[in-house]
Amino acid sequence: MNQLNAILTHQSRVDSCDVHGEFESRNLFNQVWSKCPQCAADKQATDQREAEEKAAALRHQEWQKKLGEAVIPDRFRNRTLGSYVAANDGQRRALAFAKDYAERFDEVLAKGRGAIFCGKPGTGKTHLAVGIGLHIMQRNRLVLFVTAQRMFCRIKDSWRKGSDESQSDVIRLLTQPDLLILDEIGVQFGSKFEEEALFDVMNERYEKRKPTLLLSNKDESEVRALIGERVYDRLREDGGVIVPFGWGSHRGSAA
Repeated sequence: MNQLNAILTHQSRVDSCDVHGEFESRNLFNQVWSKCPQCAADKQATDQREAEEKAAALRHQEWQKKLGEAVIPDRFRNRTLGSYVAANDGQRRALAFAKDYAERFDEVLAKGRGAIFCGKPGTGKTHLAVGIGLHIMQRNRLVLFVTAQRMFCRIKDSWRKGSDESQSDVIRLLTQPDLLILDEIGVQFGSKFEEEALFDVMNERYEKRKPTLLLSNKDESEVRALIGERVYDRLREDGGVIVPFGWGSHRGSAA
């Protein structure tokens, strides 16, 4: 009995760690002295982080395989934030917003904070939006770039007899990415179907706190009328902002 009690009794001593200094080491069952608890905690945190990063990388690869070139079209693959030419104050403000949005995307995602880029054609809206997408894709975030018209067509295609996907499937697919870049808002006809379909997508993303960037060649008041008050309110509720692109076209002068 005394021998058993001795085995079960925790012995302790002061030991030293090269990184964290002195700590109390315990001898369990008279066999092995425990190591530095802080080192053990650090290793556990590192292992967990690496496992999460590996899982995110795999998820990103599966996402790209599933969507192919729809993730970011080839034409826009060189539209990085670093290649955007900011020649006036408005462009510099837009670029600063895009950089901050991309660099702090974890915070953006936690709040589901979207934005509307609106202004004349050729002013760099797509460039900056794609630049944000490319930046966060490097962190294994899921990004989808799609035009509003293509989104509506895919939803309508789901109605066809024998379609492989339902409207719910399409909306679910559009809800998956961490960031949805929805281009060419305003090119469509503004029909009741388009307004309802856009609301369905935006509402699903809103409920799941998934941010969306809306791009339009219209001004703010026109965009607001096109997307409807419900979508507009959801974009603005979590701190979403309007980023105006009020300068002339610079196509041909920027990559």
